[in-house]
Amino acid sequence: MSKFFSSNSENLVKSLVENSYKSIDEGLYNITNIDYSHEALNLKKNILDLKGKNKIPIITEIKFSSPSKGVIMNRENANLLSISREMIKSGAVGLSVLTQKYLFNGSLNNFVIIRNDTSIPMLMKDIIVSEIQLDCAKKIGADYILLIMTIFDKNFAEGDLDKFVNYAHKKGLNILFEVHHEDEFNEILKFNLDKKDLIGINNRNLDNLKIDLQTTEKLLKKYDKGKNIIVSESGINNSDQIKQLKNAGADAFLIGTSIMEENKQIGIKIKELVNVT
Repeated sequence: MSKFFSSNSENLVKSLVENSYKSIDEGLYNITNIDYSHEALNLKKNILDLKGKNKIPIITEIKFSSPSKGVIMNRENANLLSISREMIKSGAVGLSVLTQKYLFNGSLNNFVIIRNDTSIPMLMKDIIVSEIQLDCAKKIGADYILLIMTIFDKNFAEGDLDKFVNYAHKKGLNILFEVHHEDEFNEILKFNLDKKDLIGINNRNLDNLKIDLQTTEKLLKKYDKGKNIIVSESGINNSDQIKQLKNAGADAFLIGTSIMEENKQIGIKIKELVNVT
């Protein structure tokens, strides 16, 4: 039985979770006609390799809408493969593809189209609340899935974090753990991460959608990241911000909106960020 929340809720997290359960009930994750299962590609290794070449590891994100921006790019007029190929050609270390239908205008089909065209590591970017979504992620060929700590701390998923981590690893999926504040970061640092897993620090406050790049800086200043690879997420627009976050200890950067907004200049934007010194 799906777990639903009031559609009148002002809490974004609850709204995101509600949309995932709605998609599950609509059968959107019941994939039966394809199977792109493979040994998951190691995005962590790619990040370390690129850092060794004094380049900036950028995970580019393909998304057409967001709760904060609304429509970013008209999907109907967008050439999906042209975008993904340009991202890869310009130096993206991995691709994040939104698969959440509601609020983000994403789709599993977008992911499948790109997966069938490339061998670069891919993150299925969705609001994960059920093992059904992990089964789907494996079938569509995802290398990484996103687990948002807030969802598990609030008991919004169909099980606790341990259950989902174990199930994902059993399926051969790697994980990007997403944190938003100090308690979550401290918690995940104590967690027994798999050697390919990553930690993402989201600079966006989920309560009010405001961006604060100091979120990444403050957490990395207060806590020793150890050997973990840290991906700074949200609100990254230019080379100065990359330098700021890199100096704070971020290893890689997940960037979607500011790249997608470039439209026909996507490649130029990515090259600019990858080559920050």
